[in-house]
Amino acid sequence: MRKYETIFILHPSLDEETVKANVEKFKGVIENGGGVVDNVDFWGKRKLAYEIDKVNEGYYTLINFSADSELPKELDRNFRITDGVIRHIIVKEEK
Repeated sequence: MRKYETIFILHPSLDEETVKANVEKFKGVIENGGGVVDNVDFWGKRKLAYEIDKVNEGYYTLINFSADSELPKELDRNFRITDGVIRHIIVKEEK
């Protein structure tokens, strides 16, 4: 299993419960796909470096996880189809 990390930004108009539900959803995608969540770091609402679709801030979350090489593709698909996700990135950690 390889180590990955993902960071995603959720729309600031979402309420706290919806934000937490989305974080749990993405953790579930990782765990149901055979991965192991190592760390979840919720950064809260922060100002974006640049405006995206007339939005200036968002809820940032960083997740470190271990998984097979196919799981990031499924996680990426879930990020793309989930309303409220402004940006996301998944990277493989260096050894």
